[in-house]
Amino acid sequence: MNPTIKKFGYPATLLRELEHWVILLRPAQVTLGSLVLAAKSDAIAYGALPSEAFVEQAEAIAWIERSLKRFVAYERVNYLMLMMVDPQVHFHVIPRYSKLRQWNGLEFRDTGWPGPPNLASSVSLNEEQIRALVMEFDTNLD
Repeated sequence: MNPTIKKFGYPATLLRELEHWVILLRPAQVTLGSLVLAAKSDAIAYGALPSEAFVEQAEAIAWIERSLKRFVAYERVNYLMLMMVDPQVHFHVIPRYSKLRQWNGLEFRDTGWPGPPNLASSVSLNEEQIRALVMEFDTNLD
């Protein structure tokens, strides 16, 4: 796996692996259910991905949106392709909602709602919380 994928906690944060993409739980939860959709390629430009990756991306997006809708009942979802610090192709997937969400005794507010997501405001999960949230995705969302 490329360095960007490893930086986001792979393999502990892995939710789904496809041929060209991985879907990871984002350890710093901007909102509850924040994910990373990362290309397995070493490409640092979106357009450099093979055409098969774009076709497969539709499958990844469908899984993400279906799973997040059931888990967090988002009102909107934002896909942010920033790639400034972590150069390999990836998207930050931020479910958006107007009202507080709670999970496992933690509170998650969308502090940027209704504007752009506030990436500086996040709940950093510890290893135990990451395992629990990954398990919840595995057991309840397929």
